[in-house]
Amino acid sequence: MDLSYWEYKSWFSNVDFTVVGSGIVGINCAVRLKEKYPKSSILILEKGSLPQGASTKNAGFACFGSASEILSDLEHHTEQEVVELVQKRNKGIQRLRKLLGDTAIDFQLHGSHELFPLGKTQLFVKCLESIPYLNGLMEPIFGKGPFVTNDNSFNFGKIQNKYITHTEEGQLDTGKMMRSLIQKCLSMEIPIINGVLVEEVVDLQNRAIIKTPGFEFTTKKVFVATNGFASKLLKSDTVLPARAQVLVTEPIKDLPIKGTFHFDEGYYYFRNIENRILFGGGRNLDFDAEETVEFGQTDLIQNQLEVLLKTMILPNQPVKIDRRWSGIMGVGKQKTPIIKPVSNSVYCGVRLGGMGVALGSLVGEELADLAD
Repeated sequence: MDLSYWEYKSWFSNVDFTVVGSGIVGINCAVRLKEKYPKSSILILEKGSLPQGASTKNAGFACFGSASEILSDLEHHTEQEVVELVQKRNKGIQRLRKLLGDTAIDFQLHGSHELFPLGKTQLFVKCLESIPYLNGLMEPIFGKGPFVTNDNSFNFGKIQNKYITHTEEGQLDTGKMMRSLIQKCLSMEIPIINGVLVEEVVDLQNRAIIKTPGFEFTTKKVFVATNGFASKLLKSDTVLPARAQVLVTEPIKDLPIKGTFHFDEGYYYFRNIENRILFGGGRNLDFDAEETVEFGQTDLIQNQLEVLLKTMILPNQPVKIDRRWSGIMGVGKQKTPIIKPVSNSVYCGVRLGGMGVALGSLVGEELADLAD
């Protein structure tokens, strides 16, 4: 594709900052750059018609880590590392709420509940006994111990008789959040160009060349915010793609369930969306197959989601599936995000570990600050 004079002059000449990826991280990075450098020329490139990856495909959990997740993290990280990561998640959610407003993203603080299947008695007991310890770790962050126990008030099937509730976790509307972020960009005169796949970034020390299938252009600095797809540009195996499969039911009359829920150390998660149930997860059934950048569903995971939906979440209640989809996350051996210079003119903010809603706005801000 040859760019016309008008196209090149209007969008691709004299570009100061180019952000690759129009998800939560990318847009927050661009907004932060515009706040710091109001006279700069900023461009966001997005390969999809909508933000790809997970930013428009996630479950909308404003979460910081369940009891079992934090205990699992403590097996691979120090106490300080875990506390700092939870602090980042909390700070990220607060920044997102301040930037857009709770009404715009439909933020609701209903708490988050961890369920334990009947076959997970040992884990259930371990988490119950750890509540005082975990609350001690978390109290400096939230101003109180956030973990409490609750009875099985929603009558879920085949689970232990108590939930472990995180009182400070909430939920939001992913679609409204992303539309608000896009509108924020447009109001600041930051263009988002969709349908542009960045195939390569060539660093030239004091500038970089962006190469796409149809054209190339020069920019002073590049910020890679493609998370699960980042290894293609960064030539790095420190960010692995992780596909998450999701389904949502048709409307259910008089649905009493309200809040966010998860089990199996966060590998399964569900919530109400008005009078529907969104349910996702199950990549732990086949880690190798779900380490992919290809969108889609598998019978193995979708069938298990349906079984759990009908036996645990909505036992003895007829339910129909309205829609299925998948998103691509970025994960690694460590849960801390990678926010660093890749070269003199190229920076990255990736590996959000399935916590993009909580971490994305803060990672975007810290990514932009690398331009100093």
